[in-house]
Amino acid sequence: MKKNALFIALAVMLTIGLASCLKEPKVVDSVKLNLPEQAYNYASLDLPEHMQFEFNANAPTVFTNNSGGVVDPGFGFFPDIVFNPQVTDHGATLGRVLFYDTKLSLNNAVACASCHKQELAFADPTAGSKGFEGKVTDRNSMAIINVALNRNLFWDSRVQSAKELTLKPVQNHIEMGMEDLSVLVKKLAKTDYYPGLFSKAYGDSQITEERISDALAQFLCSMVSVDSRFDAFMTGDQTALSDLEKLGMDVFFRAETKCASCHSGNNFMADDRPGGEYGDPDFGFGGGGPKGTANNGLDLTTTDSGLRNGQFRIPSLRNIALTGPYMHDGRFKSLEEVVEFYDNGIKLHPNLDKKLIGDDGEPLRLNLSSLEKKALVAFLESLSDRSLIVDEKFSNPFN
Repeated sequence: MKKNALFIALAVMLTIGLASCLKEPKVVDSVKLNLPEQAYNYASLDLPEHMQFEFNANAPTVFTNNSGGVVDPGFGFFPDIVFNPQVTDHGATLGRVLFYDTKLSLNNAVACASCHKQELAFADPTAGSKGFEGKVTDRNSMAIINVALNRNLFWDSRVQSAKELTLKPVQNHIEMGMEDLSVLVKKLAKTDYYPGLFSKAYGDSQITEERISDALAQFLCSMVSVDSRFDAFMTGDQTALSDLEKLGMDVFFRAETKCASCHSGNNFMADDRPGGEYGDPDFGFGGGGPKGTANNGLDLTTTDSGLRNGQFRIPSLRNIALTGPYMHDGRFKSLEEVVEFYDNGIKLHPNLDKKLIGDDGEPLRLNLSSLEKKALVAFLESLSDRSLIVDEKFSNPFN
């Protein structure tokens, strides 16, 4: 009897212990942070002259030395259209840790960096990314390129700033599964390193959803890509590009090819300013809302509507050689395939962008020679920023 009573008592104690563990799960830190004693410089920029306008006009309040005159990001009509945060060294450091921490997913298996790999200019090499519990996304993970310059993000331009973007993948049931952000806040508070990091970034150790979002956005905005061979050429080094790449640059900027009419400026991105070329026609002010999307004639029949009617974000072409596969669904594996599509493969969709319709009312046909196609690919490859993909301050801080 005594033995039975002892066994029963032990069983009850074990059951209570297990229930307690289930109620209050411990966050086990099997990895350690490796951060420098002095924070890296994220807050100030040293921009080449040809990129100064891009950043001063599009991200005037983000960086501490990026003040070339205060420019209203809404150009008078939409003064609050951009909500990018002020980047600080400690804020971006916290964002870096959050970006690489798998604790942001419900099952501690997926980090932001799982689908945005530094060596690939923060893109994913697969058409769909593997997320929470092995689920796969329907769309390709977009590369992170000069996010501070974008007014609209995701393939369907559904958010208007980096800060608005950051927690969407975290909460997504396919990507990271952390649908209840209050669980994430409690989870991070149990770690040994986050209270101190939040204190350095914000002055006290309080962890909130808003601060998590802000710190991640600071890190994303600090990822500035301005150090390609194209940039060296633009700063006066005529030897930075080969003759083939210079021919490709000529092909890219020709009025007939219209490449630069969609991928415009020195960041090679859609003009998504209010009233810009790719504004939202339903936004008012004569087509004046920022969206930056277009239907590029990938299909005759729309299977993924994107923003609407098969319209998808026109991304920056910087680092494009590193970020394949291409298009919203990753259907093209190489830049050669992309060039071939724009040369002779555009479909006459009812909502095809007007720039891709020829004078005859048919889809634009470039009819490039094999040399011109090769040159165009070579020019696109010259837009790669090799320093970004090895920069320590953007790397994984966990051992």
